[in-house]
Amino acid sequence: MAHPQNKYADFETLRERAIALRRAGLSRRQIRDRLHVDNNDILNRLLEGEPPPEWTKRPNAKDDLRDKARELRLQGWTYDQIQVELGCSKSSISLWVRDLPPPERKKRTREEASAIAKRGWEVTMRLREEERQQTKLVAAGEIGRMSGRELFLVGVGLYWAEGSKDKPYDRRENVTFVNSDPGMIETFLRWLDLLGVERDRVRYCVMIHESADVAGAEQYWANLVGADRSAFNKTTIKKHNPKTVRKNVGVSYRGCLTIKVRQSADLYRRIEGWWYGIVLSAREAGEPNRT
Repeated sequence: MAHPQNKYADFETLRERAIALRRAGLSRRQIRDRLHVDNNDILNRLLEGEPPPEWTKRPNAKDDLRDKARELRLQGWTYDQIQVELGCSKSSISLWVRDLPPPERKKRTREEASAIAKRGWEVTMRLREEERQQTKLVAAGEIGRMSGRELFLVGVGLYWAEGSKDKPYDRRENVTFVNSDPGMIETFLRWLDLLGVERDRVRYCVMIHESADVAGAEQYWANLVGADRSAFNKTTIKKHNPKTVRKNVGVSYRGCLTIKVRQSADLYRRIEGWWYGIVLSAREAGEPNRT
């Protein structure tokens, strides 16, 4: 039986041979075959601490990217810029360049900072406008097709909100409606049609500031209501006050359109009665059920 010290001496001798072969450039398989060591654990102990020769190392596919990333970082590029340039992940970039100093942040001028803020605000406003329009579109679809009765009730409400009213101190029992919204004008005319008011009883009048495109506005309203210019009374021109800061300017400003129905005292009285009926009905609808 071999003495333990002899075993240790034999192992050290074998280790010296294994290291010598490793430094000579042999692979693990070659050393194992040369020394007849079939146990991987023993081979690991023999070669412990001895690095493999360069030729046995596998090339890393990302070595070129790593070198390029470090080069760009030293040039002052940010992670985002390097990612776009090389097409690799930020986590890899961070690992490759973490020992390098961060680039100095370039101080922006007031104009540059203002331009960046403006671009960000423009994006925010565009997204808000898209959301606004989407909400309106969905809401419009919730209305569906109105029945005759629904149009009748809407028309009464429109008139009582925007039409002229009779007062005990100022008798005005005639139907006169004024508005600048084309949709309101169209809806009001459809309501008159529903009531059986002939269009030859309807007269129009444009009201607009003198600084606007008067002729263009007159033609716009004539096209909208589908009436001949003979159905229009003389346009009412409002004098422009230079001290007043008006917002209703530009090509979209077309003033207001007045719609008058001739011989409409009886119609006015019925409108007023219809409105009182709506008010009473709304009160009853709001009362709790007492049955």
